[in-house]
Amino acid sequence: MIYQSFRPLAQVVRAYPAIILIAALGGLGGCSFFGGGPAKPQPAELQPVSGLVSARQVWSSRVGKVDFPLETGVSGTSVAVASGDGTVALLDTQTGRDFWRLALNTSLAAGAGNDGKVVAVVSKANEVIALQDGKELWRQKLAAQAFTAPFVAGGRVFVLAADRSVNAFDGQTGRKLWTQQRPNEPLVLRQSGVMLAVGDTLVVGLGGRLAGLNPSNGGIRWEAPIATPRGINDVERLVDLVGRVSRQGDVVCARAFQASVGCVNAARGNLLWTKPANGVQGVDGDDRFLFGTEADGTVNAWRRTDGERAWSTDRLRYRSLSAPLVIGRSIAIGDFSGYVHLLSREDGSLLNRLPTDGTAIAATPVLAGNTLIVVTQGGGIYGFQPQ
Repeated sequence: MIYQSFRPLAQVVRAYPAIILIAALGGLGGCSFFGGGPAKPQPAELQPVSGLVSARQVWSSRVGKVDFPLETGVSGTSVAVASGDGTVALLDTQTGRDFWRLALNTSLAAGAGNDGKVVAVVSKANEVIALQDGKELWRQKLAAQAFTAPFVAGGRVFVLAADRSVNAFDGQTGRKLWTQQRPNEPLVLRQSGVMLAVGDTLVVGLGGRLAGLNPSNGGIRWEAPIATPRGINDVERLVDLVGRVSRQGDVVCARAFQASVGCVNAARGNLLWTKPANGVQGVDGDDRFLFGTEADGTVNAWRRTDGERAWSTDRLRYRSLSAPLVIGRSIAIGDFSGYVHLLSREDGSLLNRLPTDGTAIAATPVLAGNTLIVVTQGGGIYGFQPQ
């Protein structure tokens, strides 16, 4: 069976069995754990923009506050969103109106996966919860917490858990189909990881490696390292792959947390290139460049063919940036004050700036047709139509 494109919270936790918060690395900057030390760098002041790319807000909606690593699941003309208190909604991407909305009355840790029919989330009680047409289909308990939105495709729900296990469930019944368990490492990120489909292969981030799995039985087809753990302690050795990724054909490019970016041919399972990079958010790209935001807010473009730097800009330094999204002639990047910045794909120059509700952008912006959709930590959902 061919599966459809099976189709800011850099916190570190103990992987299994006890999920214990250790540190919020993404926001530490130069601060010391014990007080004193260098002052925290100040965010770059926003520069005037000329509006070279026009954009207008076409709709808005709301969900509860978002205090977990949300992924907005787009499928066709629907987008799935969720709030920390367990409200899950499926919206029309063109109008922002609800197809349905359901209050689960349980706190969420990950979500929301969406194939246009089934929406799946994970609760803080380690339960995978599948929904359809505004009703709960089933719940299944996980052995460990999950911070990556379930991946819903091919009539199945795939879940990457914090103990680096991958679980597959029947989308309608919740029956567990298989589990693939890899060796544990002491720490993982409280942040979205990597799951997608390339052809008939389920591609998953396991530690610093991309792995190709058989979606029918969980068997490993190949593994390719984006980064190799190094250092003298568990934090320094943490190189988990973080979402989002950039896919062009069979080539998937990804970021390893504060270590590197790299590209893998997912049809053959071989590493094409890897380059050092100190970022905590995922990447996006086109057929020429791979784009990413570094931990200090620098935005980089690497050549997709060999990973050499194409351009770099520090106009948004220390603004706690999201992963980028390629849209038209721009890349869209959210920040801590609720702005979405549109930068030129050619040189990183500022083209426009879109305001929301003043709270941080909670999920990487997504594109549905010609609509740019962003969600804020305050629960605002916004649809924009850029040029």
